[in-house]
Order: sequence, then structure tokens, then C-alpha cells
Amino acid sequence: MEWIVILAIVAFFVWRMMPPKGVKTITTGDLKGMLKDRSKQFIDVRTPAEYKGNHIREFKNYPVTGLKSNVDKLDKTKETVVICQSGMRSMQAAKVLKKAGFSNVVNVKGGMMDWRE
Repeated sequence: MEWIVILAIVAFFVWRMMPPKGVKTITTGDLKGMLKDRSKQFIDVRTPAEYKGNHIREFKNYPVTGLKSNVDKLDKTKETVVICQSGMRSMQAAKVLKKAGFSNVVNVKGGMMDWRE
């Protein structure tokens, strides 16, 4: 019986970490080559305090907790690159954006923890 519970918990976390259908995943190395592209929008979904402490200049801060109420401020037609501290919250944000009708969403795997200028 306890194996079923453990398996269910593991399955839940694996499911939460999987990218939503249609979300591309890139590394921070891939991101470096994209930052000058004005046809993309860059969203940092960390808290304002995390963002203030350290952020990539091209990214605007829309915390994941309030992202649903701010999607109207973003352009659904642009490729949207999402980053957080580790890649978990940005994956949640990618799901929110996909549900809101964004067609081209990119998650930065490893987030700011992997970022090297």
C-alpha cells in the first residue's frame, strides 16, 4: 500500500516538471544568443525582490503569482521567453501562458541559477 502512495507522489512531481505541450525548452547558453532579438519578449516570473537582486536586463518582471492578471499586458503573437530561479516557476508560467492563448512559449531550463554573463 505504501508503494502506491510513493509512486503516486513521484508521478505527481514528474508530471509537474514536464513541459506543457508546445513549450520549447532552452538552456541559458541558448538564451545568450536570443537576447538582442526584438521580436521576442522576455519575462522573469520571480518575486520582485529576487528580480531586484539580480536579473537579465532584457527581462521584464511579471511574478508567476500574478501572471494570469497581467497576460493582457503581453503580446500573444511574440515568442515569449520565460525564466525564474531554477526553471520550475517558469514552467508553471509557461502553462499559464499556453492556456491564455500564447502560441510560442520558451522556458529557460536551469533559470538564473545557471545564468553566467
